[in-house]
Amino acid sequence: MRTLQVGILLAAGTLIIPTLSVAGTYDLTVDRVLIDTGNFTKQGIGYNGKSPGPVLRFKEGEDVTINVTNNLDVSTSVHWHGMILPFQMDGVPKISYPGIEPGETFTYKFPINQSGTFWFHSHSGFQEPDGAYGSIVIEPKNRDPFRFDKDYVVQFTDTHPHSGKRILRNLKMAADYYNRKQQTLGDFFADVSKNGLSATVSNRMAWGDMRMMPTDIEDVQGFTPLINGKGPVQNWTGLFTPKERIRLRFINSSAMTYFDVRIPGLKMTVVAADGNNVQPVTVDELRLGVAETYDVIVRPMDDKAYTIFGASMGRTAYARATLAPRDGMVADIPEMTESPLLTMADMGMDHGDMEGMDHSTMKGMDKGDMKSMDHSTMKGMDKGGMKGMDHSNMKSMGKEEDNFYTNGSGLVPDAANGGKFLSYADLKAQKPLFADREATREIELRLTGNMERYIWSINGVKYEDAEPIVLQYGERVRFKFVNETMMTHPMHLHGMWSILDVGAGKWNPAKHTISVAPGTTVYSETEVDVPGQWAFHCHLSYHMDAGMFRKVVVEGGPKTASIDLPEKGAMQ
Repeated sequence: MRTLQVGILLAAGTLIIPTLSVAGTYDLTVDRVLIDTGNFTKQGIGYNGKSPGPVLRFKEGEDVTINVTNNLDVSTSVHWHGMILPFQMDGVPKISYPGIEPGETFTYKFPINQSGTFWFHSHSGFQEPDGAYGSIVIEPKNRDPFRFDKDYVVQFTDTHPHSGKRILRNLKMAADYYNRKQQTLGDFFADVSKNGLSATVSNRMAWGDMRMMPTDIEDVQGFTPLINGKGPVQNWTGLFTPKERIRLRFINSSAMTYFDVRIPGLKMTVVAADGNNVQPVTVDELRLGVAETYDVIVRPMDDKAYTIFGASMGRTAYARATLAPRDGMVADIPEMTESPLLTMADMGMDHGDMEGMDHSTMKGMDKGDMKSMDHSTMKGMDKGGMKGMDHSNMKSMGKEEDNFYTNGSGLVPDAANGGKFLSYADLKAQKPLFADREATREIELRLTGNMERYIWSINGVKYEDAEPIVLQYGERVRFKFVNETMMTHPMHLHGMWSILDVGAGKWNPAKHTISVAPGTTVYSETEVDVPGQWAFHCHLSYHMDAGMFRKVVVEGGPKTASIDLPEKGAMQ
């Protein structure tokens, strides 16, 4: 078959060339690669000899064929994150297919029935945090509703000098192994000056009793954030001509890290979330959750450089890139704002705000020495009585509040310039994907875990011990996420959209990944419109591997669908 070499200009001096045939056939190889962050180099895994892999550009309405050849000495896989496709093509070993063995080529074939910004990554072991990820841009069949002159993928990740396997081993040994921001004696005296001795001592004792730390926002620190494979000192650069409208496709491919993204001197107009168009909302800053994507449009009017700045949510590191009229131009790198701290509210322990929390029934807490807090048994976490947590009844709580964080949370974001910070509540679908109708039933998913033992689970049960979630083809299911842990969990359902309840009725946005902050309850609804079996999990890599994962089985539907795993014969 004759192939065309199609160059995709990502930035000044950076040209990615995937192999594209005239019939929509792509060839990917999975390779050992060297990753250079500017701070350190490491052996990793990439696609077509690089990490990140190529930008795959599809067009809505076409059928694509993707040949993936495994050049590793271990099994691999490729998952097309956010793509709606037959379950056998979803790329999750032991759920949608066996995986791709060393030396083999697996051929993915599926129709493109959507448009927008998505990404792909390995779903085998820790290959994704070790560098196996890339991006997808799908051109809409009809005219794009948003006008822009230039179009850049801006793909974030958190590259760590340790391998993913080593990181999980260390977290199992000591959950705070990578916590480099533990509070000091100086912090104690500063808090005494601010809050008084009694309140400060009480706060420290409460955290000590639980064997937890208010600085434990990021399980893994010591990473170097990359944008399009380049660290802050390497400075990825996208070129523009003043007054051009630039579409930036933000993708967070990190293993564990959320980024608060801003471009000092420029407003960002958010036009899409997780690949689906939204009613435009102009912001100064946004929080890019793990596995999420946001498309924004900016319009620099002046002949100068601007910094794309992404501070990690725990303020332990930052990603940096540049928009500039000419290569070599740079802008000032802003200071990171103050590091946030978790509060008792994030732990569900704010007695003033959390009605109905019966602290006498928190089974996982040993009242004698509190050695371990088992979040899977915190009965007092409200299933309905947590004030302000029901997002189906959204009410403004003031500019400084965000209904997707618990009252008193230390994680509520503020824009560095005092301006507008994007909230989920701001997201409204531009055009609903589904008719608005009542859900047929509700399924509660309690996000649970034991931080000290580094075990993560759903409804107190790890994946290996859990039964599948069984759905019926054609029903509409309402999922109730109750976060009983101190961590933020990005929950990703494969194969179907999650319609996030922001209180906008038929205008609620459809997403593939939904972040659930500590101590909150969040609702989404899913039209069960595809048969087969699918993965449903937290997209923090080490939480997923430690048990916060479920298999979803959709019963019924077209008779042509089968939930049998493909045989080895599917390999070439």
